[in-house]
Amino acid sequence: MKILFTGGGSGGHFYPLIAVAEEVRRIAGEERLIAPELFFMAPSPYDEHLLFETGIRFIGVPTGKLRRYFSVQNALDLAKTAFGILRACSIVFRIFPDVVVGKGGYGSFPALVAARLFGIPVLIHESDSVPGRVNRFAGKFAKRIALSWAEAASSFPAERVAHTGNPLRRTVIQGAPLPSRFAGDSGKGIIFVLGGSLGSVALNEAILKTLPELLSAHSVIHQTGRENLSDVSARSGVLLEHHPFRKRYHPVGYLEQSELAGVGQNASLIVSRAGSAIFEIAAWGRPAILVPITDSNGDHQRENAYHYALAGAAQVIEEENLTPAILRNEIENIMNNESRRSRMSEAARGFAKTDAASVIAREIISMALKHES
Repeated sequence: MKILFTGGGSGGHFYPLIAVAEEVRRIAGEERLIAPELFFMAPSPYDEHLLFETGIRFIGVPTGKLRRYFSVQNALDLAKTAFGILRACSIVFRIFPDVVVGKGGYGSFPALVAARLFGIPVLIHESDSVPGRVNRFAGKFAKRIALSWAEAASSFPAERVAHTGNPLRRTVIQGAPLPSRFAGDSGKGIIFVLGGSLGSVALNEAILKTLPELLSAHSVIHQTGRENLSDVSARSGVLLEHHPFRKRYHPVGYLEQSELAGVGQNASLIVSRAGSAIFEIAAWGRPAILVPITDSNGDHQRENAYHYALAGAAQVIEEENLTPAILRNEIENIMNNESRRSRMSEAARGFAKTDAASVIAREIISMALKHES
């Protein structure tokens, strides 16, 4: 049984594929199936160590990104994509997987085209409430279409769609203690600022400007993004030099998934962008304030944020309204209202689908066994 995973270059594409791959291996072992051969095709490996740990062979295939604005780079990227398709076709023909699993993003396009040309069964997963262009393309021929958001179903043929939720690794959703480096005086509670895998400059700026007031009552664990850590640390050091509760502030560049789970599950409130982190927040059952990116493809982060807020689990602040005063007021309104936090937590848990990786993995195995026979 050979399974080829493919996806774009962000953590929102990569980690759900890892979650599904881990479940494929677990289920195959439990049911005493022949150990599957797993491959990951993308322009870059994203996390080589994790691919190795999961037993996934990386196959590098270049591809370009089609921008929504005029750019000379578009012509160069078209040529790169054409070359990537040729390379993907050559590799896919050689290994001939039983199933191709696409997560969307420009990085998945060559593998999906090759699968289409060779008649290999395709399963795609769409993380956003507004599907991306590559998944809309693949939805025309994919045998199975798994969705994180029920609202995305209208973009695909109804008979091939299932609302599974977003795949999460077991290390993210199983119980975890707060990492010891963040232990200590937390005031009324822990505010976790989560700007996505690369961090968020807009969130960083707003948090920095309201830090002195926040730390008087709460502790703040702030994932700044690796490239932003030195700047944020230096500026916060000046801001908090004489603050009596400066040790309540914990800036970090990036949290590995084991630590992420410990912080997320023990936070009192999470301030986040509105990408795939929503599903981790829901699985942790934490109240949230969501600040969607204003220029996301198809405005999907804004759609994600408001659909999630309708469930009662989050408050949304538009980025254009993200002033320090508004952010601080929203934080305090939630932190000072225990019954509201409880209702938001309950709504988050009701939204979560923690078995998504297992459900998708079983469908992949079923498709692969049918293709083998």
